[in-house]
Amino acid sequence: EKIPRVLGATTPEARERAATFYTSILRAPIHQMQTIKEAEAVKMVENSFRDVNIAFVNELAMSFTKLHIDVVNVLEGAATKPFGFMLHSPGCGVGGHCIPVDPYYLIRYAKKNGFTHRFLSLAREINNGMPAFTVSILEEELQKQGLKLKDTTVALLGLSYKANMSDLRESPALEIAKLLNAKASRLRSFDPYIHEHSTAMTLSEALRGADAVVIATAHDVFTSLSPTILKEYGIKVVIDGRNCLSKDAFEAAGVAYRGIGR
Repeated sequence: EKIPRVLGATTPEARERAATFYTSILRAPIHQMQTIKEAEAVKMVENSFRDVNIAFVNELAMSFTKLHIDVVNVLEGAATKPFGFMLHSPGCGVGGHCIPVDPYYLIRYAKKNGFTHRFLSLAREINNGMPAFTVSILEEELQKQGLKLKDTTVALLGLSYKANMSDLRESPALEIAKLLNAKASRLRSFDPYIHEHSTAMTLSEALRGADAVVIATAHDVFTSLSPTILKEYGIKVVIDGRNCLSKDAFEAAGVAYRGIGR
């Protein structure tokens, strides 16, 4: 009830009636647009803005991996600027029913009307490629341990696109699972909110006998994992697809750790 609403309607009278209704149940501003098309465009712009900025930090993460710079530390430093910068975080992919979907509406509608959105298309390409990047850094770390992905048991932790919920829509974890299965690794998946799509029913079952862990969703049960716990299960490599674990703690414990851009 405290989130502002953007409102459009077919006629000014209909818009006023809708605004009156919303005002009666909300304690937030109602911003009236001139048309329904403008109101829909607001939604497209909001989510495309987020997609573009996430693509920017994801590209930085891939670049900084080559440059041996911790992108998380850099972004935290950049976020100290009190104007002109908005913090977004890199990760193993973008999911949900808005951010990875709405840019396509705008891209296709514009193309239908004679304009090509190169910027939005590139952002989609970058963000769609993050699951493959995540699998690639897993392969790199395994090779350092003298292991091959095709001979490795991997525990994929998290299937939903967002922490502490069960929504699978456009989840990058599904693409990560597809890529891992295609590379013939022995894959176990566990999500405490989505048992029907998990191959393991408990976290312990997922970790037992695994060589590597890939965290695809920052559920609380996963962000509380410590190096001690994972070492007890014999985990050799941790790929933190949400940069939700303590890099310093894992490195100090001697566990091979890679985040996205760190």
